[in-house]
Amino acid sequence: MGITRWRPPEPLTEQEEQFVKRMGRKGKLFAFLRQHRHELLDEAFQEELEGMYRDTGAGKEPVPPGLMAMATLLQGYLGASDATMVELTVFDLRVQMVLDCLGQTEPAFSQGAFYDFRHRLIREHMDQRLLERTVEVARQRMSWDARQTKSLLKVAIDSKPLEGAGRVEDTINLLGHAARKVVMCVAKHLEIPMSLVCQEAGIPVLLESSVKKALDVDWNEREQKARALQKLYKQVECLKKWLRKNLPEQVKQEPLSEHLKTLEQVSGQNLEPDPNGGGMRIRRGVAEDRRVSIEDGQMRHGRKSQSKRFNGYKQHIATELEGNLILACEVTPANRPEQEATQALQKDIERQGLQIQELYIDRGYINSPVVEEVQKKGGEVVCKAWGSQNGELFAKSAFQLNMSRRTVTCPAGQTQPFKLGHVVEFEAQKCASCPLREKCTSAAPGKGRTVSIAENESLLHQLRKLTKSSAGRACLRQRVSVEHRLAHLSRRQGPRARYRGVRKNVFDLRRAAALQNIESWQRLSAPSLQKGGPVTGS
Repeated sequence: MGITRWRPPEPLTEQEEQFVKRMGRKGKLFAFLRQHRHELLDEAFQEELEGMYRDTGAGKEPVPPGLMAMATLLQGYLGASDATMVELTVFDLRVQMVLDCLGQTEPAFSQGAFYDFRHRLIREHMDQRLLERTVEVARQRMSWDARQTKSLLKVAIDSKPLEGAGRVEDTINLLGHAARKVVMCVAKHLEIPMSLVCQEAGIPVLLESSVKKALDVDWNEREQKARALQKLYKQVECLKKWLRKNLPEQVKQEPLSEHLKTLEQVSGQNLEPDPNGGGMRIRRGVAEDRRVSIEDGQMRHGRKSQSKRFNGYKQHIATELEGNLILACEVTPANRPEQEATQALQKDIERQGLQIQELYIDRGYINSPVVEEVQKKGGEVVCKAWGSQNGELFAKSAFQLNMSRRTVTCPAGQTQPFKLGHVVEFEAQKCASCPLREKCTSAAPGKGRTVSIAENESLLHQLRKLTKSSAGRACLRQRVSVEHRLAHLSRRQGPRARYRGVRKNVFDLRRAAALQNIESWQRLSAPSLQKGGPVTGS
C-alpha cells in the first residue's frame, strides 16, 4: 500500500475566508501559505518527499510527507520546539488552517514522527530540495517579465556569524567534561553507578558536581592552578589506564571510542609538557582547529573583526539580486575562511540549472576558485579591492601597473617587468640616487624598493578601478541586497544556533531561507491575499 498523499482543498471555506480577512501584518504568511500550499507542495514534489520512505508495507503508515513539510516550515516561522509544534496543531487555528485540520481535537502528528521526518529530510538532502522548490515556484509566479526564465544570474554571496549551541569551556572544564562523558558511557555499559566507576578508575574529581569544585583552589594563584591541573591530568591518565586494562575491547568500539577520542583531542590541544619540571601545563598559544565545546565538537573560535570574537559557525548564502531570492546556503565552522563555502554554494546553484553571470562578493571570498570559474566563463566579478598601506611611505597604489605589458612603474618613473605571484625589486642603484627614496622605501643600502604582485593581480587591478568612478561605486552597492537577506535571517533565527553540528544547522538555515523566499514571493504577489485565491503570473 502506497503512502497517503496530502491533498488539501484549494478553495477557501467560509470560515477560512474570515480568518484570512482578520490576519493582519503578523498573520499574513499563514494566509499566503493556505492559499498557495498546493503550488508549493505540488504532486511532483510530494512524490519526491515520499521517496524518503520505504514502500514495504512494514511498520506504521507515515503521516503524509507533504503535511509534515508544511509543518516544518511553520515550525521555523514560529520558532517552536517539536513538542510545542505538535500542540499547536490542536490549539492554534492559524496552524490548523494551513495544515487542513481545522476543528481536530487530536494532534496532526506525534512528536516522534515529526523528529523522524526532520532527520529523513537531512539524511536524504531533501531540505535542499525544499529550498530549491521555493525558488522554482517564486521564479514561475513572480512578475519578472523576461527575467522569469533567465538562467544567467546576478548573484551575491555573503556570510554572518552564528553562535554555537554548545557550551564553551576553559581547559580545566573541557578535560573534566570529556572525562565525565567517558565515565558515564562506561557506567551505562557496565550497568553500575557512575560513582563506582570513578572510585575504581581513580578519578574522584568527577564525584563532585563540577571539576573545579572538586579541585577547590584559588584559580587566581598560578601555583595552585598548576597543582590543580597536575592533579586532574594524573587522574585522567589513571582513567585511561584503567580502561585499557579492564575494557580492552570496548575502548575500540563506539560510543566509548568516540568519547575517548574527544578526551584525547582536548588533552592534546590544550596541554603540553612543562619545560620547567615534570608534568603538564596549559599550552602556550592556541592550537590549530582547537575544539571549544564538548557537546558540539564542530564549533570553533571565529572573529567578526580584530577585536570581536565569537564561538560557533559562519552562515553563507547566495542571493539572486534581481529577485531577492536565496538560491543556496552553507554553514562552516567559525575558524574556516569564507572562500571554502563558495564551491558548495555554486554546486547547489548549478543543480537548479542556473549559472552565475555576475558575482558580487566581499573581500573574504576573493581567493575562491569560484571567482576564477566565473571569469573563465566570461562572467564578471564585482568586489571592493583591498586597500594598500605602507605607513608613511608610498603605498602600492602609487605605482602604475600596466597589465597588458606586465610592467610596473614607480612614482619616480623607473619601470620594471613583473610576473604574477612574484615580488618585483627595482634597481638598487637607481633607488639609491632617487630624490623620492626617503618617501618610498626603508630598504637597506644596496637594496631597491619591492612591490608584491598577486596571482590574481589582473582581477585586483580591475576592482580598483570600480572605486574610482561613480558608476563603479554604484555597481558595488548592489551587494547590499544580500546583507539585507542576512539581516532578515538573523532576525528569524536569532543569534544562537538552534542545533548542534554543521549539517543540522545547514538544515535550519535552508528552512529559514525557504521562508524568506516565500515572503519575497508573497510581497510581489500581494493581490493573492484578496478573496479569490491564487494570483497568476503575468
